[in-house]
Amino acid sequence: MYSKKIVIRYGAKTVDKPVVYSLVKDFDLAFNIMRARISPRREGVMVLDLSGTKKNFDRAIRYLRKLGLNVEPLSKSVTRNIDRCVHCGLCLAFCSTNALSIDAHTAEVVFDPEKCNGCELCVKACPTRAMTIDLL
Repeated sequence: MYSKKIVIRYGAKTVDKPVVYSLVKDFDLAFNIMRARISPRREGVMVLDLSGTKKNFDRAIRYLRKLGLNVEPLSKSVTRNIDRCVHCGLCLAFCSTNALSIDAHTAEVVFDPEKCNGCELCVKACPTRAMTIDLL
């Protein structure tokens, strides 16, 4: 079973399409809507946790992009505000994917968004709120 969290950004022209229905019916994917902000005739965003076969997942992503939707992994929406980070390292204790680490030479926290799975635990743990999820 393959599972991944994605962010789908809707344009005003595509907000009325039955996207989640198609993911289930046409691509046999299970889903959990983690967040959503969708308004008629306006832009919107939805965060989904999708699971199914890797083949069906890849086919579904191609379908969504063909509809004109912007699709990206949730991890691409996790950012670190370097100006707010005090490099305390508290976030490291909560990062199970090693997306956050300490540079051995500078003793500063390093963030690798490619390793991030978007679990948001670092966001909750950060005392200075340097870690954020940028969905809107």
